[in-house]
Amino acid sequence: MSGLKYKRIVIKLSGEALMGSGDYGIDPVIITRLAKDVCDLVNAGVQVGLVIGAGNIFRGAGLAEGGIDRVTGDQMGMLATVLNALAMQDAIERLGINVRVMSAIKINQVCEDYIRRRAVRHLEKGRVVIFAAGTGNPFFTTDSAASLRAIEIGAELLIKATKVNGIYTADPVTDKKAKFCPVLTYNEVLDNRLKVMDATAIVLCRDHKMPLRVLNMNEDGALSKVVNGEEIGSLVVESLEESK
Repeated sequence: MSGLKYKRIVIKLSGEALMGSGDYGIDPVIITRLAKDVCDLVNAGVQVGLVIGAGNIFRGAGLAEGGIDRVTGDQMGMLATVLNALAMQDAIERLGINVRVMSAIKINQVCEDYIRRRAVRHLEKGRVVIFAAGTGNPFFTTDSAASLRAIEIGAELLIKATKVNGIYTADPVTDKKAKFCPVLTYNEVLDNRLKVMDATAIVLCRDHKMPLRVLNMNEDGALSKVVNGEEIGSLVVESLEESK
C-alpha cells in the first residue's frame, strides 16, 4: 500500500455505463469487466466506494417530462439505482471480494441502511461499499450523491468514470474544435458550464476541497494507474497550484 497515491476513493459510474452496446438494462460482459477493475483496486489495498446512476433503466427528470410527478419520478430513479447496485454487488462478489450495498432509503430486506460510521468500517475491513438510492432526496442527482458520500467518508479522490478520456471545452463527438483540459479549477468548470457533473456536485467538491478526476472507464488499467499517481484523464481542483 505504501506505493499508492490514493488509498480511499469513490467512483461514480453512470447507469448507461452498464448497458454496453445495448439500449437498455445491464450487459453481463460490461459489468463483469467493471467488477474486475474494482477488485484489482481492492487487491492492491485501495478502499473503494461506488455510486451508480440509473440511466440504463430510467431517469426521474425524464419521467417528469412525460407527465409523472417529479418527486415520484425521482423516487423511482432511486429504486432503479438499487437494482444496479445489487447487480454490481453480485458481479464483484463472484470475483471473491466482499461487498455491502448501503441505501439512502430504507429497504432493509435487500441491503443495509446508509450509516456513515458503518460504511467507513466496511471500507476499513476491505469491503467494497456501493452507495445506492442517491442522497435519498428528490431533485438531487447521483452525481451529487457521489460528491456527498466521498466527502462524508473522507475519500482522497472522487473519480467520474465516463466514455471520454476527460474534460473538453465542448462535446468532442459533435465539435471537432473542442480542446482537452488536463487540469481545471472548480470555478472554471462552473463558469464555463462544462458538463462534467451537475453544479451541486461541483460546488460540494469545491467547498470541501475534494479533488475530482474524470477519465475513460474503457481505457485498460485506468483506475489502477490513477491510484498509483499517473495523470490519467482530467483533474478538477481548487487551484492549479494543487495539481503540481
